[in-house]
This record gives sequence, structure tokens and C-alpha cells, in this order.
Amino acid sequence: MSAAPPNASPAHLFPTLALAERAPAKVNLTLRVLGRRADGYHELSSLVAFAGTGDRLALLPGNDLALHLDGPGAGALAADPDNLVLRAARALAEWVPGLRLGRFTLLKRLPVAAGIGGGSADAAAALRLLARANGIAADDPRLAGAALATGSDVPACLYGRSCLMEGRGESLTPVALPRFGAVLVNPRVPVSTADIFRALAIPPGTRHGVTSPFPAGAPRGALLDWLRAEPNDLEAPARTLVPVLDEVEAALRATPGAELVRMSGSGATMFALYENCRVAAGAARIVAGAHPAWWVKSTVLG
Repeated sequence: MSAAPPNASPAHLFPTLALAERAPAKVNLTLRVLGRRADGYHELSSLVAFAGTGDRLALLPGNDLALHLDGPGAGALAADPDNLVLRAARALAEWVPGLRLGRFTLLKRLPVAAGIGGGSADAAAALRLLARANGIAADDPRLAGAALATGSDVPACLYGRSCLMEGRGESLTPVALPRFGAVLVNPRVPVSTADIFRALAIPPGTRHGVTSPFPAGAPRGALLDWLRAEPNDLEAPARTLVPVLDEVEAALRATPGAELVRMSGSGATMFALYENCRVAAGAARIVAGAHPAWWVKSTVLG
């Protein structure tokens, strides 16, 4: 695994013959932890949406497997020899004998360990690229198998559209969502997903909690009411481990037009929903101006 020189050109990063895919950020609009299975995995129910911002991954097909890193987040990944892109490729190779691999180039724009599925989205993009390079259909069950073997968020990221994610992440139900303007804010504090789940202290074989049915076809206002009533159960332990989340929430709530403020995934990225992109962009300017050290991004969800 290597990093590009600082003056690398787009042509250097994405050669003409390379295949390319977007790896959009995943946002958990809700996240309920309904128990813990006997196998140790937590039983989840989450409404997932994807943002208009994300990483970008390219593949130059070949016989060997390699990963080249660039972008603002490259430094945080350079020391990780087991990047999820490589893990996804190896997982698919176990399902598909003779799989043609190649050299991946990852333009890492999203913060790392941030609760917005950056690594999972990259892994899903890798699977889509390998499918294209090997003539594998998008609905081939071997892709889904490799996705789940790579990580619990990877199947949803492979699907890449708004859905209800249940089980440990293997059960996906498509849903239609309106478009929201959104602001994503990360205080540049990495969070260990394992530490957050460990703080819940749910014994294996335990089931608790319920979630209300998704209001399919509901108008925007009714959907927002449902979202406000369906929390992220990981937010409380995350706030204990990452106290700056209180400051992030306050900054977002203070912006004009914020309709919902919540943490995504296991944190530490928080999001706010707005009526449209214009309102979201104005909110992002306010937050970024007051907190220049934070990662702040206005985008679209839905």
C-alpha cells in the first residue's frame, strides 16, 4: 500500500484505462440496537441514507492486488495494511476462483473512523469495480456474500440507496426518502466502533427494545416526526467517550433551519437536516467559520 506524492495529478491518480466508482458517505438517520445475538453480533435496525459527498476509488485491472492512497485522509490509512478495500477484494476472491484483481487507487476525502461508513463505502466500491472488471452481475449473490464477510455496513453500502438495514446488516429493505439538505460535522476525533458497542454492555443472547414501523409514503413532516422519535442508541455511550459531541450538537442546533440533529453510526460525525441544499450550505458556512478545525460538509441526503 502506498501514498501518492503531494503533487500527484488527477491523471496520475486515475489512469485512462482505470475503472472508477464513487464511494458515498453512509448516514444512519436512525440506529436502534435491539439486542445481541448468541454469535456476538448486535441486532440492529437502522434507516440508512447516502450523501452526495464521499470518496472515489479506481481500479486498474491486473493480476496482482495493490492499493494506492491519496487525499486528505490518506495519512490516517497509510499505516493500515488491512484496509477494507483489500479485505473486500480478498473476500470476493474466495467466492470467485480466478478473480482478476488489480491496482486500486483511493482518493480518501471522508474522515476516518467517523461513523459515516467511509471504509465500508470504499469496500463496496471495490466490489463493484471488481464485478465490472470480471463481468459479474450487480445482483450476483457472491458480491453480497463478500460484502457481509468484509463488514456489517458493507452490504448497505454495496446497495448504495436509502434502505432499512436490519439484523447485523444483512437484511436490506429499500425505502423512498425525500431529499434533504444536510450538514455533516466531524470534530476530527476518531471513534472505535468496538469501544462504543462494548460500552452498551449487552450480554450475548439478549434482546430488548422495539422500533416503530417505518412510515412508508408519509409526507415529509410526518417522516421528520418519526425520525425524531427513533434515536441512535449509540449516541449516549459515544457522548461519554467523546464529550466534544455536545459542542458539535450545540453548533448545529444553533444554525437557522436545522430540522433534526443527530449522530451517525458510532460517531463522531453528527448531521443536521435542512429543508434544502441552500439552507444547508448557509449552515455549513456558519459552523465552519466558528470551528475551523472541524471537518464540515454540506451535502444532500435521500
